[in-house]
Amino acid sequence: MVMFMFIHSGGKTPTHSSLVIFGYFGVVNIAVFYTNYLLILPTFLNRKRYVWCSIAIILLVIISTFIKCGLAYYFHNIVIVRNEGKYVMEFWEYFSSAFFVSCVFVFLSTILKFIIDWFLNEKIKTNLENEKLISELAFLKSQINPHFLFNSLNNIYSLAYQKSEKTPEAVMKLSEIMRYMLYESNEATVNLNDEIRYMKNYIELQKLRFKDNPYIKFEIDGDTHDKKITPLVLISFVENAFKHGVATDKDNPITIVLNITPRKLFFQVINKKSNQNKDETGGIGLQNVKRRLDLLYKGNYRLHIEDNDVIYNCKLYLDL
Repeated sequence: MVMFMFIHSGGKTPTHSSLVIFGYFGVVNIAVFYTNYLLILPTFLNRKRYVWCSIAIILLVIISTFIKCGLAYYFHNIVIVRNEGKYVMEFWEYFSSAFFVSCVFVFLSTILKFIIDWFLNEKIKTNLENEKLISELAFLKSQINPHFLFNSLNNIYSLAYQKSEKTPEAVMKLSEIMRYMLYESNEATVNLNDEIRYMKNYIELQKLRFKDNPYIKFEIDGDTHDKKITPLVLISFVENAFKHGVATDKDNPITIVLNITPRKLFFQVINKKSNQNKDETGGIGLQNVKRRLDLLYKGNYRLHIEDNDVIYNCKLYLDL
């Protein structure tokens, strides 16, 4: 408004004419804008009282138009009188013009209200989706610990039942693993080396189940330093291999391959299927990890599973 007064005065000190045209009338238009934006629309439109909202807007436009007409006739020498003291427009002509300008400011404030509300709703929607995502991830992760603990305790129970000397070592390994799961894996990502150490501890714990050394190959290729990964993603595939696979076949060992390049991770687990370790109640391990991959690495991973009568072969390609 000040800028328009400055322009109208030719860059000089604003004249009385500029003050009237852009000052008084500008204040009325601004009042129309913010009355609609801050009072009428939040009071009626947000509560879906559309009839009352329309009535309030019409009254606002009419009242502001009469105020403008009053100002125009009070300052008639500046607003509606021009050459030789003659009126350049009749009352109804000025009324319609003032009415139209008020409608324009109502329209602009309404458009602004809709735009800001849309952005706020989108922000709220995004925040809700993020909160839902975080909650779902927390729920999925909370399932991992009981699932893993249940399987591990079964293994330790078997050792204890057999009065195996390996039982204390198994309890210690489980303690180290649970410490990592409960305290070190709470971040969104962890060092890949920590995750590898965790998998190795898990494999050592599983080896204690067997009287003779099981046949397990764990191959790591590439630089694993300074690499980050979502915690507890890879372990589900390893756990699945031990739970449903055969570790006593020399010709078909459980094979775990981890290949690292600067931007990619390739993880493969191959195991011969056992006919004795059928899980009649179903498991949540792989379903859980697939869902977590969808949530955390959507569009940045490929999971290929070959499942036949003899071999279970899982390949995971992950962008780091």
